[in-house]
Amino acid sequence: MNIKAQHYRIIGQVQGVGFRPYIYRLAHTYHLKGWVKNLVGVVEIHVQGDEKALQQFADNLIPHAPPLAQPHIEHCQFCPLETVTSFEILTSETTAQPQIHVPADYSTCDACLQELNDPTNSRYQYPFINCTQCGPRYTIITRLPYDRPNTSMVDFPLCPNCKKEYLNPADRRFHAQPIACPVCGPQLHFHYQDLHIHDTQLALTKTIKFLKKGLIIAIKGIGGYHLMCDAQNDEAILRLRHTKPRPDKPLAVLFPLNNKLLQQVKLSPEEKSLLYSPIRPIVLLEKNDTYNLSPHISPKLKEIGVMLPYSPLHHLLLSQFSAPLIATSANISGEPVLTNNDMVEKRLSHVAEAFLHHNRPIVRPADDAIFKVMLNKPRPIRLGRGIAPLELKLPFSIKQPVLAVGSYLKNTIALAWQQRIIISPHIGDLHSPRSLEIFQQVITDLQNLYEVKAEKIICDAHPNYANTRWAKNQSLPVQPTFHHYAHASALAGEFFNDKPWLMFTWDGVGLGEDGTLWGGETLYGNVGKWERVAHLCPFKLIGGDKAVYEPYRIALSLELETSKTNKKWIFNDNLNFLKQMWQKDINCPTTTAVGRLFDGVAALLGIAKKVSFEGQAAMELEALCLKNFDDYIILPIEKNKNDIYEINWQPLIKILNDTKYSINERITLFHNSLAHNIVDQVILISKNREIHQIGLCGGVFQNKYLIKKAHLLLKNKNFTVKLSSQLPCNDAAISYGQVIESEKTSI
Repeated sequence: MNIKAQHYRIIGQVQGVGFRPYIYRLAHTYHLKGWVKNLVGVVEIHVQGDEKALQQFADNLIPHAPPLAQPHIEHCQFCPLETVTSFEILTSETTAQPQIHVPADYSTCDACLQELNDPTNSRYQYPFINCTQCGPRYTIITRLPYDRPNTSMVDFPLCPNCKKEYLNPADRRFHAQPIACPVCGPQLHFHYQDLHIHDTQLALTKTIKFLKKGLIIAIKGIGGYHLMCDAQNDEAILRLRHTKPRPDKPLAVLFPLNNKLLQQVKLSPEEKSLLYSPIRPIVLLEKNDTYNLSPHISPKLKEIGVMLPYSPLHHLLLSQFSAPLIATSANISGEPVLTNNDMVEKRLSHVAEAFLHHNRPIVRPADDAIFKVMLNKPRPIRLGRGIAPLELKLPFSIKQPVLAVGSYLKNTIALAWQQRIIISPHIGDLHSPRSLEIFQQVITDLQNLYEVKAEKIICDAHPNYANTRWAKNQSLPVQPTFHHYAHASALAGEFFNDKPWLMFTWDGVGLGEDGTLWGGETLYGNVGKWERVAHLCPFKLIGGDKAVYEPYRIALSLELETSKTNKKWIFNDNLNFLKQMWQKDINCPTTTAVGRLFDGVAALLGIAKKVSFEGQAAMELEALCLKNFDDYIILPIEKNKNDIYEINWQPLIKILNDTKYSINERITLFHNSLAHNIVDQVILISKNREIHQIGLCGGVFQNKYLIKKAHLLLKNKNFTVKLSSQLPCNDAAISYGQVIESEKTSI
């Protein structure tokens, strides 16, 4: 027998997914000897045996890896034989240059779910069942390597049975770090007024009983607490909206694993696949004709956010409650989700009427990810549990580690070095002390977990953003980046090439290079070399930021701009005062933002005169679009004194006041006109410039109707259109775009 030895070095997602136990079993299958060990993000393998067995091992190594693993062979070579008598897993080691990959949190696997429902199993109805293929990861890791002492499970010593499974290479829980059972693992605790129940099964029973009574309960999960109540109880939902407060923003719904979902929503194959995938995100789905849940879940919208149970506790709750539950983040609206038992009672006692805690600490928050299927592809709307921290490969190598602190709204941060970039989970809007606290915690966490210290900070060019001020208070060099260049570069970075783009960056507002508020921009060029070639004609925001939540101010501004103020105008109590502000240019910054144009149009049509969250007006407009109405008007495009094309929106105001069209027809016509204008711009600009690809980015392009219409029109003209599928098109992508834009400029 010709005995040889091979050495492998494996990189990628190989931690927290049962990769070393898999190698152990694979080696034993082919009667190989040697070892496998973890070197902090890198797995090294030494196998020796006859050549045929070594070849079989090599052929099966990657194809049969655990489903959640993403291994890549970095190095493989024949090596000298070692003195080994068996195959074993060696103790993890640290290295001078670790290749760390932090695993995300995974939904309960089928094998654990089967045990959860098996009365003969020792983990029957145990809310913390898990194995190497499922359970918490990112939210319980305190440091790497990913071993039990380095997680929040450190205070739960293994009982003899769990320890036996943990040490048994043939067992599914071999080296499963969060392994637990009712004897040695975390437990539930129910609290209602003076009632405290510390027995897990009794706590679960009481929770179900109180949910059926219509109570709002804060329930601790994987990455934080959810506020839960009966999705068919109008009174409970209205109470939740009033006390949180969350008057209008849609609420996510957690459905049981049965056919109740199909009674409520339309479900395409792509949406179903995404909904049932291991990441178990919230998926935005269209209500169907038999929808009968509370109308207060997503008022005035055609969609609801749907989620299937992803934790054992969810499965137990839904199987016993037997109906959909509201599952919205337990937080003060706009802030990161709460994770601490005492903190949630202190800050949300005015909302939650009872609490279901557990005693496994959550090391860091991770809100649920949100997706929307557009053009038959899943598009992330919010990064979160299951997919974040998200690692992408940079399209070029950077010289020094950098930290990008993202945008002010929908904040994420990014840490980049060499050709790696890590984008954090959703942090939120940076308008509160807690948001800033979590923002700083995530920055510290990512650098510590990946053992990378930033040597430069990239921030938004807006000087008044809290994260910009934070960046400038650090002791590192700071490089500002303009908001819309970062948007464009985020999309260009996903499809990186040297060909010129025509990039439509449409959103709310962001500081532009000329010091004004941009948001309806057409940029030409490529990363680091963007040229503003067109934009929406500017208009004033009466009252500045106040106009975002009071769109009637924008409506008035649009009418004043066109000298067509309606005598029956809806808000006349402060009409003269607002007119004077507009005329005297008092706190009336100008903007070119398409997002703000949507707001003004919604107010003009009486759809959303005031709103409680950014983007609400546009969502309500989209919900009223007609599927088979193709009328539109041509928006004039003319060059200004700076030789930049301006899109004249004023003809829309006349048509929007034309009562020969129904409200739905006017709204659809508005969308159609914008979609046709995109095509008109492309055709006009392509006469003098070489255009290889069209990009659509910015929060406005979360609008499914607009995307579908614009894409169809551009495709019919044989233009190539790109949308992001790795990152949200909204401000969550800004941190990634900041790195792409600034670092490419520096190279």
